[in-house]
Amino acid sequence: MDDENDRAALYIGLSQRTLEKMRTQRLGPQFRKHGRYVRYHIDELDEWSKGRQQEAGSKDGGRS
Repeated sequence: MDDENDRAALYIGLSQRTLEKMRTQRLGPQFRKHGRYVRYHIDELDEWSKGRQQEAGSKDGGRS
C-alpha cells in the first residue's frame, strides 16, 4: 500500500489491512482507481465514518 492509503487508514482509525479487506468486500469508504493506485477523498472518508456512528448503549457498548 502506498503512503496516501496509509494516511487514509490512519485517518479513519483502521489498520491498512482492514481498510484493504473492506475495499475488496465493498464495505469500506468509496474509492477511486488511478491505474494501479487506489485513492480516497477526505470528504468520502468523513461521510463513510459518519454513517458508521452508533448510539451509546448499542450492542457493542457504543464502540465503533
